[in-house]
Amino acid sequence: MPHAPRALLRQMFDAAIASALPDKSLPPYLPPLPKGRTIVVGAGKAAASMAKAVEDHWPGNIEGLVVTRYGHHVATSRIEVVEAAHPVPDMAGREAAERILAKVRGLTPDDLVLCLISGGGSSLLALPAAGLTLHDKQAVNRALLKSGANITEMNCVRKHLSAIKGGRLAAAAAPARVVTLTISDVPGDDPAVIASGPTVADATTYADAIAVLDKYGITEPASVLAHLRAGHDETPKPGDPRLAHCETHMIAAPQMALEAAAKVARDAGYTPLILGDALEGESRDVAMVHAGIARQVLRHGQPVKAPCVLLSGGETTVTIRGKGRGGRNVEFLLALAVALAGSEKVYALAGDTDGIDGAEETAGAIVTPDTIARAAARGVDAKAALADNDGHGFFEALGDGVVTGPTLTNVNDFRAILIDN
Repeated sequence: MPHAPRALLRQMFDAAIASALPDKSLPPYLPPLPKGRTIVVGAGKAAASMAKAVEDHWPGNIEGLVVTRYGHHVATSRIEVVEAAHPVPDMAGREAAERILAKVRGLTPDDLVLCLISGGGSSLLALPAAGLTLHDKQAVNRALLKSGANITEMNCVRKHLSAIKGGRLAAAAAPARVVTLTISDVPGDDPAVIASGPTVADATTYADAIAVLDKYGITEPASVLAHLRAGHDETPKPGDPRLAHCETHMIAAPQMALEAAAKVARDAGYTPLILGDALEGESRDVAMVHAGIARQVLRHGQPVKAPCVLLSGGETTVTIRGKGRGGRNVEFLLALAVALAGSEKVYALAGDTDGIDGAEETAGAIVTPDTIARAAARGVDAKAALADNDGHGFFEALGDGVVTGPTLTNVNDFRAILIDN
């Protein structure tokens, strides 16, 4: 075997992350200098590294503020970086959002607002709509995170509980020019969904947000339901004149990361097959489908012959029913290992490209043909761990977690299944 599967899987993951780092992907999208001021604002797990890339390549005067997750700070000299909580917002995020909104008010058509947006921005830009409290938003966030709602559904609700999301930030900046540079962490790369689209027109409504809460049986807090039912002050819709001078550029996306990983696989003598960059669904269900494709490769050489690597991206969900800590990628891997039941020649890595799977400081994990057997030898029952949503505990017991630390970018989940011949 010319390439150790574990090492090759990690090389692919590292290449996927590297392809989305702002210092490489951001500079080509910087707009020309304006006649007036340049104000930089932004939010997300990559916000600080994006701000640093702007500082390093901007030829004129610049000022601003971005908010990122705790532990994701990057040293900057002209753009202030504030850290706040993710995935459940805190007061630091609220205060930062309030300051960001204040910075873009009172501008002129000669001014430029450069908005840096990446995944995680919904939690980090936590400015409740009038009549709501931060506690209200925290309660809804926790309920949505446990419910199994997908990112589009969660962000539909968040937009309608916010004074800054769903295009409201851009509306506040009018009549200035607003250029948004975005790193996508959502299936389909819809800028209106990434960080709940603070500078993008919102096609969803209060009624849509109510429907999401109804779907998942979320009935508290009562103040949130009352706010949504009242339906006052809808988000800016497509065609809103306040957003006439806004433009958005996608500087990094999951497909780019998968293509970078595919090149590493190809160079190592493995045929890459990208199954999709926007796969959604319950993690364990997505794992069953991936396991089925892997078995088809082993038995019939379809849809590609071994040695090969099956690659996919997107954002799965975990409906927490047990006492475990969740984590989309470790749940996927644990379900995959159970489904494969020790199939020889199949190895897998799944991880979040921001370095954090769920709320854990672990990006993901690796599965090998002997994963289930090694766990059993340690007295760890894979099926029981899966039933308890305890993927993190399972892979920690094996020492098979993948730890990157904060990567300072975020192009969603990465999955690679390596099949040797």
